Amino acid sequence: MISESIVPIFVDRYTTLPGKPKKSFLQRLITTNKYRLASVSGAFAGENERKFRLFKNKHRGDRCFIIGNGPSLNNLDLTKLSGETCFGVNAIYTNFNKMGFYPTYYVLEDNLVAEDRFEEINEYRESTKFIGSHLSYCINTDEKTVWLNTIMDYREYENFPHFSTNAVRRLWVGGTVTYLCLQLAYFMGFEKVYLIGFDHNYVISDHVEVNGTELTSTADDENHFNADYFGKGKRWHDPRVDRMEQAYIKAKKFFELDGRHIYNSTAGGKLEVFERVPYEQLFTEQHLKSK
Repeated sequence: MISESIVPIFVDRYTTLPGKPKKSFLQRLITTNKYRLASVSGAFAGENERKFRLFKNKHRGDRCFIIGNGPSLNNLDLTKLSGETCFGVNAIYTNFNKMGFYPTYYVLEDNLVAEDRFEEINEYRESTKFIGSHLSYCINTDEKTVWLNTIMDYREYENFPHFSTNAVRRLWVGGTVTYLCLQLAYFMGFEKVYLIGFDHNYVISDHVEVNGTELTSTADDENHFNADYFGKGKRWHDPRVDRMEQAYIKAKKFFELDGRHIYNSTAGGKLEVFERVPYEQLFTEQHLKSK
């Protein structure tokens, strides 16, 4: 096992999100140390952190799938994943008709997705939901929710991004919610992680309105598995694949130093950080025996 980078606890790394009241220094101090103490001992943990601690090494030695939302998902028989442990993100639940199941774990980081789809997400109960606590202003707590201490630090700091080996303590952003999934998969002890729907390629068409790093669609979405994903009227962030790639390289390093592996089983796409394993091959007798 390797330890995560040591960083100052009291550095202000919080982003003021639309609609979210800015936390005072005292509130940030309390939140930071609550998670820090809970990660060391259950004696200091609240209900949320006690629930979270139960996931540590829960899946040691197992395999899992992280489902990206690229259009390549439409080229796979996703029903094969029924019965597998899967992570899904953002609006993955809208793909139920093609999948035939909901993912085991649902992960949310993006404030624009949370704000534009909060009613759907608040009603969603089919997965354990890992959600950044910075979104508590629009996402409700329910019996399926585990709140994450997500450090919203997008500065171009040296060795970006950090990688958390103790998810109860904190998780780091890396330009894609799937980076949170990879840190959670590490925390849960998965030995093999297979990525699908990671097209790693985005088109910003003329019909997209650009306001800084915030984009608004005025027509169908061509970057995801369905046209309404970020369809007309929905907002999304500038998809910086260079930053995402840095995050994937970092996750690969941590997994491999611990004798674990991440594989890319996307149908095509442009992500070449990870060794590719064909999707259909994962359901052969040989692979199923080594799950």
